[in-house]
Amino acid sequence: MLRTLALSASLLGLAATLAVATPADARKQKMQPQVTDFTATMPAAPPAPPADGAIFHASYGYAALTSGARAAMVGDLVTIQLVEATQAQKSNSADTSRTSNIGLTPPTTGPLSFFSSTDASMGGSGTFKGKGDAAQSNALTGNITVTIAQVLPNNVYLIRGEKHLTLNRGDEVIQIAGLIRAADIDSTNTVLSTRVANAQINYTGKGEIARASTQGWLGRFFSRVSPF
Repeated sequence: MLRTLALSASLLGLAATLAVATPADARKQKMQPQVTDFTATMPAAPPAPPADGAIFHASYGYAALTSGARAAMVGDLVTIQLVEATQAQKSNSADTSRTSNIGLTPPTTGPLSFFSSTDASMGGSGTFKGKGDAAQSNALTGNITVTIAQVLPNNVYLIRGEKHLTLNRGDEVIQIAGLIRAADIDSTNTVLSTRVANAQINYTGKGEIARASTQGWLGRFFSRVSPF
């Protein structure tokens, strides 16, 4: 009896797990953005200097002479040069044809000689031809200055930041987060966006220009439910 109850509880737990963790939920969780906070990271306050009488302490911003003024600590500024350009193109086509004929020659004598050969013949044909093309291209250029949010042990920095632009016809927001190498930072503290690993770049806008380029809610509704 106890074994039966334990087996039933195990089956119910497995069913609940399968009901909760569906493939659709897994894909949805995978598509969710990894970073939601793009606010600037401020450097941590240095600790109180030890009373050792020294005039130099590394905790107050030590940088090696070989690195110059390159960003290397949490809160330092890094300029990301956006040079994003993507292009995709896809084409497919299909062409099929099929023809079939069948005919019977009736006897000229006997009980089946009352119909002609044209009454016992049939044929059929079918053709299909389809073609599809799709093309898409995107480009994003500009500069955005971000801060180092975390310094990893392998000389890789986690950076994030955002820029808000208020124009006369609307607002624009640029957000970026990702990982950069210390070796990719040049003498002007600039890194190409193509050098950002695990990059998350968001470019959004709102205002009358953005509203004019968006389909209305009623049109979106009919485009979803229309079978044509």
